[in-house]
Amino acid sequence: MKRIGVISDTHGIVPRQVYSFFKDCDELWHAGDCGPETIETLQKFKPMHAVYGNIDGYPLRQEFPKTDIFHCEGLKIIMTHIGGWPGHYPADIQELLISEKPNIFVCGHSHILRIMYDQQYHLLHINPGAAGRQGFHKVATLVRFTIDTTPKDLEILDFDKFSN
Repeated sequence: MKRIGVISDTHGIVPRQVYSFFKDCDELWHAGDCGPETIETLQKFKPMHAVYGNIDGYPLRQEFPKTDIFHCEGLKIIMTHIGGWPGHYPADIQELLISEKPNIFVCGHSHILRIMYDQQYHLLHINPGAAGRQGFHKVATLVRFTIDTTPKDLEILDFDKFSN
């Protein structure tokens, strides 16, 4: 059993809420648009899986993949930055979901918190929204959950994006 913290679109900010909300998490998953100092700070806090986003520069693109496919507690996870949502996936993402058959698909980019079960691809879709200040979103969001053969106990923290 593992506790997972999911975050995206921090845009160079590590919200103070990360430290309390993710304190009991075993690892963090960052779905891109982070900034190098943010990743370094988060890596010191918890073990991480991360992908680069469209605003991330060369150093992060050298360190992290565009798309990460990994396993956690027996489940297959695919994480990328620009991934769409059920019924609105880009063609390359649809092909990846068909060929890889993940249990969980994580993406960011939209700054819109969206967690839903995708009936077509039989996976849990998680977009944790945006945790940084930059962008049109009014509230910042963080997601955490437990994986114990299946994802469960999912929780969301939302807060004023300027309070971080």
